[in-house]
Amino acid sequence: MSEKQTEGTKPTPPDASEEQKPKIEAIRFVEFLEKVAPSQFRPISDLWHRERGYSGYENKLTTPDVTLFCDHELCGGPREFRFVEGYAEFYNDKTQISTFLSYRCSNCQETFKRYSLLANRDEEPSGTCYKYGEEPAFGPPTPPRLIRLFGDDKDLFMKGRRCESQGLGIGAFVYYRRVVESHKDQIFDEIIRVSKTIGLQPDKLATIIDAKKEIQFTKALDAVKDALPQTLLIKGQNPLTLLHSALSGGLHGKSDSECLQLAQAIRLVLVELAEKMSAALNDERELSEAVARLMKSKSLRKADG
Repeated sequence: MSEKQTEGTKPTPPDASEEQKPKIEAIRFVEFLEKVAPSQFRPISDLWHRERGYSGYENKLTTPDVTLFCDHELCGGPREFRFVEGYAEFYNDKTQISTFLSYRCSNCQETFKRYSLLANRDEEPSGTCYKYGEEPAFGPPTPPRLIRLFGDDKDLFMKGRRCESQGLGIGAFVYYRRVVESHKDQIFDEIIRVSKTIGLQPDKLATIIDAKKEIQFTKALDAVKDALPQTLLIKGQNPLTLLHSALSGGLHGKSDSECLQLAQAIRLVLVELAEKMSAALNDERELSEAVARLMKSKSLRKADG
């Protein structure tokens, strides 16, 4: 960092000295915005540039287009987001700025992404940047179907998601466990719906329906370990059995790192289960529509004959 910087110091872990810090390779600013979780700093190879303004040359923060997931109904996938608003100039030759940058989806024009950053410029165009936070939270997208499943508790699930993205394992585990256990009936209702739609064997369907009546969530999960439809299995494993394994042990004796791993596993299983349930229902609907079209075509041919 340039010796002329006097505006502040770059954020580092409180117990890390210059000698102790490992060498970190510089990355492009677009990669920092898209892929680096909050509460981290990175050397940036293209952080800023000089451009001619009304009163001469200005030192401007780079604001590249970023590719992010947009959950708007018009998008539902990766889309290009463009910078629309934010404090992006190092005024009066400052070498450090704290700023908010706002981006908007270029497709639907309604979804926004906002970053809170601390930027330090070195020799053009390099520098370092610290990410205080971002909204929506950093991390893989959460399927809307899963969010709808949790209803009024969706905010608790997203709090768990934010804890996970910040490496707070105990917090993430507690939020995920609370939401999942509170919505046992909704999860079973969706599984029963899929089972009826695809024509699951009556004895297995009855097992799932009876398990829903079990008060203790972990006992309910264990009761259906051999009853779920094949189409809902994840890597050949019953997702409810996987959830039972993660949730039954609780927090006792586990480190924050271990809780973080369990929280990530819980979220990934829930996301995959939600996707498989949605796919099963969509496939069955499409098959029913295809059969109906063929039957209609057959009837028309008979009428013409």
